Amino acid sequence: MKTVLHVVGARPNFMKLAPVYEALKQYSSIQQIIVHTGQHFDYNMSDVFFEQLGIPQPDINLDVNGGSVISQIGNGLLKIEKVFIDNKPDIICIYGDINATAFTSIAASKLNIKIAHVEAGLRSFDLDMPEETNRMIADTLSDYFFTPSKDADENLLKEGKQAKNIFFVGNVMIDTLKKFIPKAEETNLQFNIPAKFALVTLHRPSNVDDKNNLITLLNYLEAFGKNYKIIFPIHPRTKAKLSEDFFANFNNIIFVNPLSYFEFVKLQMKASLIITDSGGIQEESTYLGIPCFTLRNNTERPITIFEGTNTLVGADIEKLKMHLNAFINGEIKKGKVPELWDGNAGKRIAEIINGLI
Repeated sequence: MKTVLHVVGARPNFMKLAPVYEALKQYSSIQQIIVHTGQHFDYNMSDVFFEQLGIPQPDINLDVNGGSVISQIGNGLLKIEKVFIDNKPDIICIYGDINATAFTSIAASKLNIKIAHVEAGLRSFDLDMPEETNRMIADTLSDYFFTPSKDADENLLKEGKQAKNIFFVGNVMIDTLKKFIPKAEETNLQFNIPAKFALVTLHRPSNVDDKNNLITLLNYLEAFGKNYKIIFPIHPRTKAKLSEDFFANFNNIIFVNPLSYFEFVKLQMKASLIITDSGGIQEESTYLGIPCFTLRNNTERPITIFEGTNTLVGADIEKLKMHLNAFINGEIKKGKVPELWDGNAGKRIAEIINGLI
């Protein structure tokens, strides 16, 4: 019996894990272990995703949350080392670009355990983004690379990775999205959806850490809400920057708590447009054909711009105003679904892993 150990820690990881875990179940010679590092640890940010996506509850929870990034990585290294020694996995699967992706790859490399990186090769080329550092650490130390797009392959080849270890498999997040669209359509929301609305998500430091900038952005969205109401599932990081009485000042922004996966997908499907700084939402909106405006100066997912519905706005509110005015005037970007974003990436990954171990 071979052992595949999956390490996840935040809600985007769970959507990537689900199709890989499900596809590997067909191989009777493989047993799977799920380790949750605990970066997202409350019900709406974690548990509900396991329930809805049909993933078993984690076999191990490291409870690595809170404190500085350095303390998370340090604590994570100490705790994940014991897990690896106790379970002796044949291969580790890491996902995306969170802190757990980085510290897991360091520990596994030091213990000479093979590492497979799902969603490998993505680059923003911006070292001010903590996720970029995590991606680079993971890909420097990984043995096998499962990529969602051809630009990721090119990045890895330029960095000296061997072509035989790079596997263009498509986008596992789209596997999960495609599978659960019917469930999302059936889901009831706890609030009424306006006839036309913009879905907004913000959590990156560049957009929410400066309270004055955040308030300026929210005031603009309140004004834009006269044309398209705003639904804003507010991330705990963002909410912590604002006082409770602050939210009463807005008539055109509907602030809601973090949503379950099905609830959020339903909102994406119904939205007229999306304003975000999330990486995964750039991909999901491209698959769904919803115009997306990304409040970042760069993206590690350029295919969503070149082929999809995503527009890179930057962190400048004046540029956002320009793009949204153009949208109101009917300048709506059309895109296409990229190659191999077909719902079968997890099956491809499972077949390759079965052959590798």
